[in-house]
Amino acid sequence: MWEAIRSFHTQDRSFCITDIWEHIAVEASQNRVRDYFKGLRKAGFIECTHFPKGGSRYYTLINDIGVEAPRVRRDGTRPPPLGREQMWRTLKIIGECTAAELADAASTPDVSVSHETAIEYLRFLTYANYVTITRPATAGTGAVNARYRFNVSRWTGPIAPQIRRTQQLFDPNTGEVVYSRVTKTEGGEP
Repeated sequence: MWEAIRSFHTQDRSFCITDIWEHIAVEASQNRVRDYFKGLRKAGFIECTHFPKGGSRYYTLINDIGVEAPRVRRDGTRPPPLGREQMWRTLKIIGECTAAELADAASTPDVSVSHETAIEYLRFLTYANYVTITRPATAGTGAVNARYRFNVSRWTGPIAPQIRRTQQLFDPNTGEVVYSRVTKTEGGEP
């Protein structure tokens, strides 16, 4: 939706809810677009500039913050960043870490990142080659945790890759599924 709004803005055109919904029709319901507009308007990203009697309200973008879409609630407040986003940004900064170090460094007073969440995220990032294991974990006496290094060449943008319920890793920066976990059935067939 945000990309469609920015597209109208760069063409110096105002837009209505239907314009944006038609632009992204397969991705969201018109009510979802309406809710997003409500949040953007209350948060000061768009404003209503034209409201013809009996017609649709037309808006213009007044606060373009770039390609990363603002996350807003319907009341215009902004939710705290997700732990995954914090881990993605932190990985770029610290470069190499264990899951515990990543969870600790990515946690803030508002959002706590658990060790288990960091392990799961690093596992998927490893499968998709965003990070490399520099020291494998060992068990038993003297056990050590795995150590990971962020592959700088795999930095695709500011939006954190997302683990989907379908056990896929989706990179919203490139719009691609970068990893899919294949579950084999008995007999070895995927």
